[in-house]
Amino acid sequence: MPNNHSGILFVLSGPSGAGKGTVCKALMERIPDMCLSVSVTTRSPRPGEQHGINYFFHTREQFEEMIRNDELLEWAQVFDNYYGTPRSFVESKLAEGYDVLLEIDIQGAMQVKQTYPEGVFIFLIPPSATELEARILGRGTETDESFRMRFGAARHELQMMKEYNYVVVNDVVDAACQRIESIITAEHCSVSRNLYLLSEW
Repeated sequence: MPNNHSGILFVLSGPSGAGKGTVCKALMERIPDMCLSVSVTTRSPRPGEQHGINYFFHTREQFEEMIRNDELLEWAQVFDNYYGTPRSFVESKLAEGYDVLLEIDIQGAMQVKQTYPEGVFIFLIPPSATELEARILGRGTETDESFRMRFGAARHELQMMKEYNYVVVNDVVDAACQRIESIITAEHCSVSRNLYLLSEW
């Protein structure tokens, strides 16, 4: 249940092949009171997708107005469509006392860090370069050229780890989730988030 104090924004990101989506899904099953951030996009809904649950589906004009009005924590254009994180949705859930989990790529996470530096930024990495290679190849969708590009990009992205608050090795999903849960607990116990206790005493 939400508490009487503001929730915390937890940003989970990392290189391609780190397993962000799998860990995020497992976390939401383990922490049912945590709110998963819902992105806004200009692409058309796919079969089974629902507005406000999978995405907020907006027109291009609506999205560009959100950009002009600074209503997005981050945004990017991918091919012909926009994707972004609506500020109002995240901030309303935080104000209600819910923790919010945002799973996003590294570029988006760095934008969020600029617009919402009070968030907690968690960098997820695979246990080794060998495991990263196996995960990318295991998708079965990569040509030799695309694999080299993706693997090279992931190695480069690993250098961004120093921009985050925490790093979690995703060796086993359950263990990675336990580490992230420990981070969540620690952040809720930090002095800076509990100074209100002094006034209550």
